[in-house]
Formats: sequence, C-alpha cells, structure tokens
Amino acid sequence: MTTASETTLPVDTPESPFVSTEWLAANLGAPDLVVVDASWHMPASGRSGATEYLAEHIPGAVHFDIDTIADHSTPLPHMLPDAHSFAIAVGALGIGDGQRIVVYDSLGLFSAPRVWWTFQAFGARDVKLLDGGLPRWKAEDRPLEDGPVRRLPARFTPRFDHSQVADIDRVEQALKTGSAQVLDARQAARFHGEAPEPREGLPSGHMPGSLNLPHGGLVQDGRLLPPDELRKAIVASGLDLSRPVITTCGSGVSAAILWVALEMIGARPLALYDGSWTEWGASGKAIAVRES
Repeated sequence: MTTASETTLPVDTPESPFVSTEWLAANLGAPDLVVVDASWHMPASGRSGATEYLAEHIPGAVHFDIDTIADHSTPLPHMLPDAHSFAIAVGALGIGDGQRIVVYDSLGLFSAPRVWWTFQAFGARDVKLLDGGLPRWKAEDRPLEDGPVRRLPARFTPRFDHSQVADIDRVEQALKTGSAQVLDARQAARFHGEAPEPREGLPSGHMPGSLNLPHGGLVQDGRLLPPDELRKAIVASGLDLSRPVITTCGSGVSAAILWVALEMIGARPLALYDGSWTEWGASGKAIAVRES
C-alpha cells in the first residue's frame, strides 16, 4: 500500500480510479485479475505501442491496441467499436465478466485513461489505472517480461452506456444552448490556431465557446497532480464545476485524461466527444481558428 508520504493520490481505495504499483505487485497473478498494456503513441512520434509492448511489459499483461479495437467503418481514428465487436475483441484477449482490470501505459498517464474509459463505457464493473504506469513500475525495479501473452478466451458481456459518449450533433447542441461546457485537452497553440494539427490537412483552432485545459499541465512524471492542484488548474481554465462538461481533444485520447482529472476532484464529466477535433475540424461546422 502506498503511504501518504509517497503520493497524495487516493490510490488503492474503492472510489479511486487508481491502484498503486505496490497493490499490483501484491495481486499480480491473481486468477481474477487482468493487466492491460494500453500503450499508444501519436502517429508522428515514430513509436509503436504494440512493438514496445512486445519488448517489455508487466508480467501477464495483454496489449489493447486502440487502433485495432475500433470502428473500422469510419475514417476517423480509433473510434469506439460497436458493443458486439468490443466484446469479441476483449474476450479474445482473455478479458471477461467478473474480472478486475488494471490498465497502464508506457508514458505513465497518456493512452491508458482512454482504454480505462472505454472499458467503463462498455460496462466493466472493476477497472482501474496503474498510478505512475510502466515508468513507475520500472523505476521500482519490478519484474518485466517480453513477447506476447495469450490468455484463455473469456466472455465479456457488454453493457454500453451511450450517455458517456458524445457525437458531433450532441456537442454542437451543447455549445449552442449552453447545456454543457466543452473542455478541450489539446495544447494551447493548437486550440488557438497558432500551431498546426498533427494530422495532415486538418485545420487548427477550436469549437466556438469551448474551453482549453492542456492535458500536459495536469500530469507530472507520469502521474496526475494532487487533487488540490488539479482543482486550481481546472478552475483556472474557466470551467464551472457546478455545470455539466463534455471532454474533447484531438482524437478522443487525451480527453480521457481530463475525464480522470475531473473525476478525481468529484466533478465526473457528462460525456467524452469520441470524434473530437479530428471530426469537428474536418466537418466545416463553424470552425473558429482565431476566435476574438
């Protein structure tokens, strides 16, 4: 169990999104526990989460590739698949009903929240994030293994919560009516149209009326800031914590970091915009590149 002197995050408690490396080490190998490596990198990074997983991962971990377990009928990247496809895919990984799931990534806290949120959206009842992810695990000189992991197939019964997933029409309506705030996790320069988007041909800018809270400012050394610092950063973005919020980003990945951060301070979001700026920016829907 992590002590208060080591971290201010309330890990290892039922209400927390996080478990500690100590907890995972003590429970590793339990028959009802599945460890999921959710490592993914931006296309321009030149890195592959799948390749890095094969080189080293927490013993017994399976790899969840957000570009593979996705809706392939759309050109948008890593959109959520339908419930049946998700159930088949995770069942093939050996993830089934009644299991505890712990998700991590190779950067500490980047792509893991997306997979954590995805499991929750499809009805997983006990899914957690590893505090500090693989970097913390390695820094503590804990065991690693390489190569693929093959678990026995399992049955996952999806219970998809549509309310957690916002589409473009719902976001547009929220912005027009003020029924929910829209909080964007992208870098400020991209949000303000001062830096290009990483995806070729996509304009930078933001949705009129949306707020900006770059996810990088909420994470330090692969871990979320303490809750009091999270609250200050979130309030400074202009977000009203008493009102509903939809999180968004470039393609629906770092929007999940905002989700975790808001949940940590007791302000669970209403929904996550799955298509995010990749969809909105390409749609021509009242794009604001430089909003005065």
